Amino acid sequence: MQVRCPVCKKKTTWEENPYKPFCSERCKLTDLGRWATEEYRVPGERTDDSTDKIPEKRDDE
Repeated sequence: MQVRCPVCKKKTTWEENPYKPFCSERCKLTDLGRWATEEYRVPGERTDDSTDKIPEKRDDE
């Protein structure tokens, strides 16, 4: 089966391709980098920023 790489759009085989759905390790890492730099985002509602903070450690712990 032939599929198109989501990054470079080059045709690649699906069977026995260790990088599927990508054509190469380079395209796989490019896609990962786009997620890491927030070029890709999953839509959703904003949350209260205070829930993202790590609680400070108390002296009695």
